[in-house]
Amino acid sequence: MHVPVMVAEVCDLLDAHGPLAFVDVTVGMGGHAEALLRRTRARLLGIDRDASALETARERLAEFGDRVTLRHGNFGSIGQIMRDAGFPAADGILADLGMSSFALDDPERGLSFRQDGPLDMRFDQSEALRASDLVNEEAEAELARIIYAYGEERASRRIARVIVEARRRRRIETTGELRALVERALGPKRRGGMHPATRTFLALRIAVNREMESLADFLREAPTMLVPRGRLAVISYHSLEDRPVKERFRDLASGGGFTRVTTKVLRPSAKEIASNPRARSAKLRCLERSV
Repeated sequence: MHVPVMVAEVCDLLDAHGPLAFVDVTVGMGGHAEALLRRTRARLLGIDRDASALETARERLAEFGDRVTLRHGNFGSIGQIMRDAGFPAADGILADLGMSSFALDDPERGLSFRQDGPLDMRFDQSEALRASDLVNEEAEAELARIIYAYGEERASRRIARVIVEARRRRRIETTGELRALVERALGPKRRGGMHPATRTFLALRIAVNREMESLADFLREAPTMLVPRGRLAVISYHSLEDRPVKERFRDLASGGGFTRVTTKVLRPSAKEIASNPRARSAKLRCLERSV
C-alpha cells in the first residue's frame, strides 16, 4: 500500500479553520483523503488521472459514504471538475505531486527502470501517447531537449544520439532496453549514487503526461477556487515542479489577497524518512486566501 507523505502536517495546515469542503486533486490511493475525512466532518472531492488508483481509493473511502465524491480527470482542469461535481469552492485544496508507490512498482506501467516492462509511463491509460512513441519517433534534437528540459540531464545530447542510433536497428519497446542504452551512453554508475537513467526516465514521464503544463494550469486556477481563509497545500518532489509552486505562491502573496502560511518550506521528519525513504525529497508549501 502506498504510504502518504507528511500526513500530520497536511491535516494541521488544511484543518486550521474547520473546513467544510476539501479537494484532493491527486487523490491516488486515498491516504491523505482518509486522514482528512477521519479528522473532520467535511465533504471531499478526490480527483486523479489514474483510473485504477481511483478504484482503490473508492474502496478505501467507502466507509465515509456520500461525504466522498471521486472524479477521473486531470488536476489542471480543477475548476471545471469542481463545478461539475457540485463543489463551487473549497476550504482546502491539496496536490501531492509525487508518484504512487503502487504505480511505480508495477512493471506494466513502465515508470521505473528497476524492473523490465513496456515503455509506457502513462498516468491515464486512456490517453494515446506512450514513452515508446517519444523514444522511437521524436527527432534527435527534440529528444535531447526533452531529456535536458525535464530531466535537467546535462548529457542529454549524448543520450539522444545513442537512442537514435539504436532505434535505426529496431524499435525500443521496454524499460530494460532504454536503461541499457542510457548506461551505454553514460556508463553503469554515477557519482553520488544516482542511477544514470534516473533523469532520462523522469524527463520522459513528465513529457508523456504533460505534467508541467498541467501544473501550470492548476496553479493558475486553484487559488481562485478557494473560499476566503481557504488554503492550498502542494507537496513537490523535485526542483522542476517545486520552482513554479514557490514562484506562484510568492507572486500571489506579494500581489495581495493571499498569505503564505509556510514562510519556509516544510520537509519530512527524519523519523518519517527512515520509515518511508521515498518521502526524503518532499517539500510542502501552503497558501491562504485572505479575501
